[in-house]
Amino acid sequence: MHKNGLQVAIDGPASAGKSTVAKLVAKQFGYVYCDTGAMYRAITLKTIEAGISLDSDTKISKLAMTTKISFEPDENGQRVFVDGKEVTEDIRQEDVTNSVSAVAAIANVRQELSARQAEIAKDGGIVMDGRDIGTTVLPNAEVKIFLIASVAERAQRRYKENIQKGINTPLDELQLEIEARDYKDSHRKISPLTKAKDAVEIDTTSLSIKEVVSAIAKVINNQLNVN
Repeated sequence: MHKNGLQVAIDGPASAGKSTVAKLVAKQFGYVYCDTGAMYRAITLKTIEAGISLDSDTKISKLAMTTKISFEPDENGQRVFVDGKEVTEDIRQEDVTNSVSAVAAIANVRQELSARQAEIAKDGGIVMDGRDIGTTVLPNAEVKIFLIASVAERAQRRYKENIQKGINTPLDELQLEIEARDYKDSHRKISPLTKAKDAVEIDTTSLSIKEVVSAIAKVINNQLNVN
């Protein structure tokens, strides 16, 4: 076991409920929560604001190297800062959501952010969610979870989230966006979205958030008892 507790890696496709349950699991065990997707979104936001084209790998890689990303805990999980400026809401805008897969596919960007993520997690006591945490970032994590859900269910969840934020995107459009992201995330050359061999798969389609959290907590407790 790591110095401060276990490393818990939670992976899965877009809108499978990763961040929601990861925050709650972290809270339950008194662990730190780290949303790695927020880091890729932060670089994507900065790229868009700088007017850099999404296919300019060199420029985006340079930008990633020099960007400071920091997190502060908050009752809703975490606040995100880029170069000292809060971007918690900005990184959730639709233009960022639809462009983040392209930025996350750039080898140097992944290398830079994966190294930072591994550093954040090195002492354990962390719940980290993303696409390649169990396979690439924390290959030796004591607990690996892979969350899945049907495309229809994930589109429905995204739709509800958007309505709450006052964004009205048609449901069928969201379904197509999610399918496109799944394809990009699982077909990219570098660290594609795949389930680690030793990950526990949980299908969240028909489960409540509470049920998913308790299923993950059970896996963590079993591991803690082993240690």
